[in-house]
Parts: sequence; C-alpha cells; structure tokens
Amino acid sequence: MQGHASAGQERRGDGERPPTGARPLLLAGIGVVCFVVLLALVWHAADTLLLIFAGLLFAVFLEGLAHYLGRLLPLGHGIRLGLVTVVLAGLFLGLLGLGGATLSQQAGSLGRTLQQQAGEVRDWLKQRGVDLPLPQLHQDGSDQGADPQKKASSPSPLGSELPNPGSLLSDAGSMLGRASTIVFGIFGAIGNIFVVIALGLFLAADPRAYRDGMLRFVPGRHRPRAAEVADDIGRTLRHWLFGQLVIMAAIFVCVWLGLWLVGIDGALILGLQAGLLCFIPMIGTLVAGVVIVLAALASGLKGVLGAIAVYLVVQALESYVLTPFVQKQAIDIPPATIFAGQILLGVLFGLWGIALALPLMAIIKVLLDRLYIEDTLGEPAEG
Repeated sequence: MQGHASAGQERRGDGERPPTGARPLLLAGIGVVCFVVLLALVWHAADTLLLIFAGLLFAVFLEGLAHYLGRLLPLGHGIRLGLVTVVLAGLFLGLLGLGGATLSQQAGSLGRTLQQQAGEVRDWLKQRGVDLPLPQLHQDGSDQGADPQKKASSPSPLGSELPNPGSLLSDAGSMLGRASTIVFGIFGAIGNIFVVIALGLFLAADPRAYRDGMLRFVPGRHRPRAAEVADDIGRTLRHWLFGQLVIMAAIFVCVWLGLWLVGIDGALILGLQAGLLCFIPMIGTLVAGVVIVLAALASGLKGVLGAIAVYLVVQALESYVLTPFVQKQAIDIPPATIFAGQILLGVLFGLWGIALALPLMAIIKVLLDRLYIEDTLGEPAEG
C-alpha cells in the first residue's frame, strides 16, 4: 500500500514538473515580452531620454575642460570643475551684457527681413505657377489668406460701427491662447536648459561613481571589457565634442567676417546662427545657407552673389579642411551614413533626434567596433 502511494505521489510530482524543453522556451518568452515593454517605454519617453543624453554631453564638455585644465594646474577634480564652471558662467554673462543688445537688435531686424524676402520669393514662384500654401499675415497677426466668405458670414447685428461682443470674446480668447502658448514654450525651454545644466554638473562632479554604478549591472566576467568600452565611448564623445566646438567657432568667425566684408546687414547674427547650426552636420549647414541667402536678397544681386560666395568658401573650408583634420581621429562616419541616420532619427524623435544624431551614431559605431567586429567576428576595427 505504501509503495503504491509513493508511486502515485511520484507520478503526480512528475506531472506537475514542466518538460525539460519548456523552461528555456518560457524564459525566452519572458525575455521577448520584457524587451517589447522596454522598447515601448523608450518610445514614449524618447524626449526625456534624449534630454538626459544632452545633459550627458554637457557633462562630457565640463569634464573635458577640467581634464585639460589638470595638465596646467595640479589641483583636485572638484576644484578644477568649480573653476571651469565659474569661468564659463562669467564668460556667458559678460557676452550677454556686452553684446546682448546688439544680438537682440540684429535678430529682430533679421526676422523682419527674412519674412519680407520669403514673401517676395513666394510671390515670384507663384507668378511662375508654383503656389506655396503659406498664409500672409497682417501686422496685427490676422490671417490675410483666410476665406473672405467665412469672414462675411457672421456680420455684426448692430452694423459695422459697433463691434460684435462674441467677436471680441473670441479674439481675446485667441490672444490669451497664443500668449499662454508662448509663455509655456519659454518656460519649457528654460526648464530643458536647467535640466541639461543640472545633469551636466552632477555627472561631471563624480563621473567615475556613475560609471562604476552602471558597470555593476554587467556580469563579473564581462565587467573589464565593459569598462574598456565605456571609457572608449567617453573618449570618443570628448574628442568629437571639442572638435565640433572648434569647427563651430571657426565657421562663426569666417561667416561673420565674410558677410561683413560683403556688406550684408546682420552679419553677426548670421554668423552666429551658422556656427550654432554647424552642430547639426549637413542639415544644419543647409538651413544656415538658406537663411543667409534670404537675408542677402535685401542687398540686391551683388549682395546675393557675395553671400553665396562666402557660404561656398566656408563650406569648402569645413568639408575639406576643418572636419577631416579635426574630426578624423574622433569619428569617421561616411557622409551618406550620417545623412541617413539624421533622417531616420528625425522621423522617429523629431528635432531632438536630428540635433543629437551624430553623437548617438558615434556611440553606436564604438559599440559595433568593440563588441561585434572585435569580440564577435575577431577582426580588428578600422581606426
């Protein structure tokens, strides 16, 4: 009896156990579900993750300045980082105080010039059969291209001398809506800048602690290789970022001086926007060129030809001298790959994806070189 009972218990126990091949299949299913959930979270939090990545780039910038300062001053990392932060804040406030009014004035004048010249270009294209559906706005902000029948369909019941109270309320609501949109946009931009600066300062204060904390999630046997890859990513980002800053400064000075010599109004703000947009290769330089040409239309044919000549010379200097010399050792990605990556990341993540496409592609290149080409294929990575 006891033997039959024990045999029955063993059969029930064996029946409760999953088959031998079911456990790997179950683990694989759980892994796939977790991966899909992680992708969904990354997709919905893409803007926040890219904002954090921008803070990481700012931390690389601060840490790099502190690192290079350490070659001149044998001080602690915290003291060097504090000196760098104070100097950068002083430079920013000094430039803002000295040239802020000039930049603001030129920016306003440039905005009016671009709006006027864009309207003239649109009218010129319309005369030749190319009609761009862009509304013309009065100085008070009303839409001139709106349907006049819609405007005439609701006349004032008291005649044209007295305003319609409903119209006044709707106009006030629309004005408040536009004002609230502008205010929230300004606060959003300030908040993003604050997040980037705060993250950069916190990460640059003790970068090794954050690096070692991330490595604790890697299995022990792979931890030394992961540390090498992490250090390689940091060096690549540092070299690329400082090289890009050198190129941006050179583009700013060259465009500013070239347009000033040609006689284009707002040369300072045009050079500044060209230097800033140079951070986004290819797409940014194209946008900067369009802005320069539109601004030069107000100076006549001679000004347009001079501005185009300045733009082409500066772009040749950047493409064939500055970028190959400065960025060759930091990141070597073919232009077609960069352009395709910008388009893909721009479609997926919008403006953030376009702006941060190149450093993201630099990280992906390091991972592919170290983890796939060297470790998986056993071949030496180029460069």
